[in-house]
Amino acid sequence: MITTCGSALRSLVGALPARHAGPVLMYVEGAAGTGKSHLLQELADLPGTPEPTRRWWRCGTDGGPPDEPREPPEKPGEPEKETEHRPGPTLWLVDDVHRAGEDELRRLRRMLEGLGPGSAAAVTYRPEELAVPGLPLGGPPMAYPDGLTVLRNRLAPWDEERVRRAAAEALDESSCTAEAVTRLYERTAGVPRVVVDLLAMVREQWPAFTGTAAEVDTAGVPPRLAELVLSRTHALAPEDRPVVWAAAVLDGPAGRDELITVSGLGAAAGGGALLRALEGAALAELDEGRYGFAVPLAASAVRAAVPGPVRQDLHRRTANALSRRQPVDWAAVADHHRAAGDGHRWLRAVERAAEAAEASGRHEQAITLLERTLALPDLPPQARARLAPLLARNAVTGLRSDQTVEVLAQIVQDAALPQAVRGELRLDLGLMLCNQMGRFAEGWRVLEIAAAELHEVRSPLAVRAMAALVSPNWPGVSLDVHRGWLIRAEAAAEESGDDAMRTAVLANHVGLAMSWADPEVWDLLERLRVRSADPACARQAARGLCNAADSAVWLGFHGRVGDLLAEGRELSVRTGAPYTEHSAMATRLLQEWWTGRWLGLDKRCEDFVAATADMPFIASDAYVVRGLLAVAQGDWGEARSWLSQQGTFATEKLPVPLGAAAAGAVIRLMLARQDVDDAAERARAAWKVVADKGVWPWAAELAPWAVEALARAGDGATARTMVRNFSQGLGPGDAPAARAALVWSRAVLTETEALAQERRDGLLEAARLYEEAAAAYGELPRPYSQALTTEGAARCVLAADTGDAGNGTDTAGGAEVADTADAADTADAIASPAGKTAKAGKARKATGSASPDRKTGDEAAPAPDEAATTAALAELESCARRFTDLGAVWDAARARALLRTRQPARKGRPPGRPSHADQLSPREEEVAQLAVAGLTNREIAATLHLSPRTVEQHIAGAMRKTGALSRRDLAHRLGGAP
Repeated sequence: MITTCGSALRSLVGALPARHAGPVLMYVEGAAGTGKSHLLQELADLPGTPEPTRRWWRCGTDGGPPDEPREPPEKPGEPEKETEHRPGPTLWLVDDVHRAGEDELRRLRRMLEGLGPGSAAAVTYRPEELAVPGLPLGGPPMAYPDGLTVLRNRLAPWDEERVRRAAAEALDESSCTAEAVTRLYERTAGVPRVVVDLLAMVREQWPAFTGTAAEVDTAGVPPRLAELVLSRTHALAPEDRPVVWAAAVLDGPAGRDELITVSGLGAAAGGGALLRALEGAALAELDEGRYGFAVPLAASAVRAAVPGPVRQDLHRRTANALSRRQPVDWAAVADHHRAAGDGHRWLRAVERAAEAAEASGRHEQAITLLERTLALPDLPPQARARLAPLLARNAVTGLRSDQTVEVLAQIVQDAALPQAVRGELRLDLGLMLCNQMGRFAEGWRVLEIAAAELHEVRSPLAVRAMAALVSPNWPGVSLDVHRGWLIRAEAAAEESGDDAMRTAVLANHVGLAMSWADPEVWDLLERLRVRSADPACARQAARGLCNAADSAVWLGFHGRVGDLLAEGRELSVRTGAPYTEHSAMATRLLQEWWTGRWLGLDKRCEDFVAATADMPFIASDAYVVRGLLAVAQGDWGEARSWLSQQGTFATEKLPVPLGAAAAGAVIRLMLARQDVDDAAERARAAWKVVADKGVWPWAAELAPWAVEALARAGDGATARTMVRNFSQGLGPGDAPAARAALVWSRAVLTETEALAQERRDGLLEAARLYEEAAAAYGELPRPYSQALTTEGAARCVLAADTGDAGNGTDTAGGAEVADTADAADTADAIASPAGKTAKAGKARKATGSASPDRKTGDEAAPAPDEAATTAALAELESCARRFTDLGAVWDAARARALLRTRQPARKGRPPGRPSHADQLSPREEEVAQLAVAGLTNREIAATLHLSPRTVEQHIAGAMRKTGALSRRDLAHRLGGAP
């Protein structure tokens, strides 16, 4: 039976005989460190088992047990306590039989043969150290008595999950990454004693362990393991030890012939040495015909003990042996050549390893190897000139780290590099700075220099540098500058005659044209879709398709995005372009946000951020989408964190459309919190970035909130200029999302001005504009934007319906209208056009003031008829449901609150508040949900059109009914609250 230590203990306990039953002998075998002695101690200490006398017998220590029975020690290794002889059942705990000499084995046999009724013996041993393989008690085979039951248990190493649990106990749970656990398991083979010892060394050497495989590797070899393997190696004859050394240098399962070749022994001598190494447990058969160390970590201890000159020879023979394997692991070959001191062969193997990794799409592996090599100060210039472009090429195509940028930045300063090589490196460095690091200004300068350098040497790569300068996403450079570079790049591409360069320029032409809604872009896109057998062309086409999908999302062509992404990702995967593939995944998150596929979207964003932790800029889309979700859900603290990229990148340094969207969301939060002046300042700064770029469709997610911020701050002139510039900038281009946002912006401006001037006709015009925007968003489709603009239309109709607003009609139940004493607090809490509408109605209700049209003399402006008001209420109720279905908690609460200000009490319901003695009222639950989401009392008041004092009362009621001690505690109890 093969068991772990825990299941073996259960097996042994289950096999213990009853008091008068026949005796039982249980063999427990396991390699060194698998927990045999620990198992015996647990058996000795186990409560609730039959109570025979327990007697320890530790072989190879004092020659066996004393003549008289003794009490078992409290811990292994302590002396046994003498006691009076007590006849009857006895449990013998016999440890390390492999250490027993011949005389001790004879006495042990006699004891086992004489086991009486109710007695048992548990006998442990290392099978690899038995004097006679397979015979724990030596030869000849033991003559077991007829009444004796004989069982055998073999302890197995821990599996990876058990190693993970041990690591979690020894280290910080958060640092027990899958990478670290896998490396622990691989290096220890799951042997419990080695796992525990290695974890202790990791904890000592890395107090702030971060969970990397490198930290595990550098921890070293536990002393117990090192002493065991070195003693077994030293026990071999000197002429046999090279076969063990060879296994240590090969550091993995190896065949017989390969081991003998690397050892330098002849076939006959090597074969005999291998047999003796296996007999002495210095080596083990790991698989059929494959030999090595039972615990891989042991190889490091043996390798360190080999004399230097001998070790170099072993590495040289190992490199030659590995070169004959198929496929060749060139990275391993390179390491062995370097360890052997063969510099030229080492660098050639590094180059071949990187090329092989690049060809198979393993860009990260190539990058790691090349970074490590190029960072060496004494690298010959010729080797640097060959390897650096290889690193840059892999880094641009794959997912890379900051270290690559720093390595390349140092290399391009080397004046000894040929200009063509330096220009190529500078090109790739510029692309990484812009696309993967977000350092646009620096990357732009580097790309301009690269274009000049490469053009001077007439390199086709000059076209690629110019094409990169066509890409419009970066802030700080105007659309006209990008168009100028497009003209130069197209001319250079035709002159080069290089199809890959032509495709690169076409891909960026598509991105540029799509960004500003050029009507010809769809024809350009069809040219890009032409299939090419050239992988370089296909990679450029994949990039162009994925970039086109991203631009299509921003423009609102959601029906086309799916096909573009599918085609671009398929090409990316097929041609080994993980950076392009990840950019497509990020675009899909934006698509899901706008088209209302929010279920699980927060988790998908967080997973994407975690997966790209080494290169956070590529996750910018995921950060922003997660922040937008948090705004809608009312989790405003989280929203600011995500929208600011959790401190990794400032909003103004993001790609322009993404930065504009993030800025719009931040401005919306500021308005909700009544930070109107700050919101206006943020709006001016964000608008300048878009205006300087001149790609006006990218203003779509910023414009409505920026216009509202400036209008509410009293800067109506600038708000009107924004709307006018937005309209003129769009021109005749086909940009449906921006067109809808333009109408929305006009609606916001009209509503805000109408409220300020108390003009009913202005509110009705604003309602018409909101309806027009909602219809446009419905066609895209963008359900969240559609619901927001539909809510705006209903809000304006209700605000214009001054008869209902001032007729004294109570809200549902009469419970949620603040009393007159709270009117000032309520007014201060209102923070949006929606809030101003409710504020105006409540103030007129409380004071009996005249309607807006009376004040302005706007007597000709008709009030909406009853049908229009009823329809507005129905639309508002529908909005609340749509917000709820999406998961927009904050928006749903706001819409329901506005409904309550206009809906009469239900007929037939008794007057006064409904009874909710033991349960949360609907309003308490709504307030509590916003409170645990992180909103302050004033923010909740602004959302629900209540006074802060009323909000405070509702929170107190919710805490009392749920038994919560704090807002944080309330979050845990809400799930179970009725």
